[in-house]
Amino acid sequence: MGNWTFVRAVRVACFPTGGGRAFLFSTRLCYTLVAYSDKPGAQHRDGLSSVGRRAPPVLGPLVWRRMMRAVDLIIKKRDGGILSAAEIDYFCQSYTRGDIPDYQAAAWAMAVLLKGMTRQETIDLTLSMAASGETLDLHDVAPVVVDKHSTGGVGDKTTIAVAPLVAACGLPVGKMSGRGLGFSGGTLDKLEAIPGYETVLSIEQFKAQLGQVGVVVAGQSGDLAPADAKLYALRDVTGTVPSLPLIASSIMSKKIAAGADAIVLDVKTGTGAFMKTLDEARALARIMVDIGQGLGRQVSAVISDMNQPLGRAVGNALEVIEAVDTLRGKGPADFCQHCMVVAEQMLVLGDPSLDLASARSLLRDALESGRALDKLMAWISAQGGDITVLGDPPALRRAPLVRSVPAPRSGIVRAIDAMEVGLAAVELGAGRARKGDPIDHSVGVVLHAKVGEEVRAGDPLLTIHASDGDKLAAARRRLLAAYAWSEGDVEPPPLVYEVIC
Repeated sequence: MGNWTFVRAVRVACFPTGGGRAFLFSTRLCYTLVAYSDKPGAQHRDGLSSVGRRAPPVLGPLVWRRMMRAVDLIIKKRDGGILSAAEIDYFCQSYTRGDIPDYQAAAWAMAVLLKGMTRQETIDLTLSMAASGETLDLHDVAPVVVDKHSTGGVGDKTTIAVAPLVAACGLPVGKMSGRGLGFSGGTLDKLEAIPGYETVLSIEQFKAQLGQVGVVVAGQSGDLAPADAKLYALRDVTGTVPSLPLIASSIMSKKIAAGADAIVLDVKTGTGAFMKTLDEARALARIMVDIGQGLGRQVSAVISDMNQPLGRAVGNALEVIEAVDTLRGKGPADFCQHCMVVAEQMLVLGDPSLDLASARSLLRDALESGRALDKLMAWISAQGGDITVLGDPPALRRAPLVRSVPAPRSGIVRAIDAMEVGLAAVELGAGRARKGDPIDHSVGVVLHAKVGEEVRAGDPLLTIHASDGDKLAAARRRLLAAYAWSEGDVEPPPLVYEVIC
């Protein structure tokens, strides 16, 4: 076969048909490889010279190793070079298979952190990670499926309200969610506060429910984007988590692999977000939108505030109750408004005939008619959840200790440190300090006063739901310290800073 050296790769959306279509990723993703022999000017049986000759139709790991070495790609990126699609794919697939050791992958990730990636490099990395495992094609279920993703925050139960709201307007929502780590809560943890709710679904079950009910939210399959799972675990212990190209490709590879046609990204910024500044959030949002659009998806990003918790409830069962109340028309104003903005974007991306005004009209009708609440009940029931606990009022399991905390002074709430509120919830047992830690679904906090609201000394400021007295006392101290006060009027922070599309 000779020593083939890679020149370039062109993505094509087709099945392999012989000739140069050499590297099948999935039924929707493959590469055309253009390569040349190590013998300059060599002529081949098809009459082409070595330059521009197509590679043989099957390139296995042994051939890849003859073509490339991991150390060369580390050096190239370390020195600020731009990696080709095939170089990125070689590194990604080889590391996923175990052919490249952790120490070389760590060096490569650090080089990416320090030198960055171009837009095309980031798109190619996303595509390769998505293609490292199974990729879903949901078009046999619905012509268009929409998804959303939040970068994480405190009190963010948006999916629980938005997914049935959008589905009630006729647009299927298929979402694979994650669990919380640290101060940021996970959607799956919240949903598991509902007795019987099943987060583990087979691909067949996922697709069947999407077709029958119109909404499904389950845990991510281990067969989807395994390269991301492996690389993320490595980044977590090698100081390379903050790399924007690696963050963006991690998020988007899972979304691309999960098969959605339209994706709304809810990018949080503030004290309770991973992106602390608006500029950081904009940069991450822009690169993720570019990735999705570069891969043929409809994508927009909502940049939203996380300087104080979203809504009033923080804690798994408490957040489920608040999301259900929202679909009954009784939710907090800030959370309701945030849900409408995200849902509008989902509808407009999924149905180009809609504008924002018509989308909002559809959403209001779905809320006021009760169809959104009915869709929630159908979704939860389909995944084994006990919907009797979601009645009015809900009857989810309560913590054994529920204590109201009075305001220590009169004044206007100037700020609430969202991260401190989230960490207090973790101390109560609502979140995880380490991966694998158990969750107490019943504990958490409900805020009675938020930024810009006036409080008199002794009025209820918040309510703590705890499992024991020591944790309650520690949370009380932390939560009171999270509040800042003003004598004069305070303008609440905007809920949404901008939408990038």
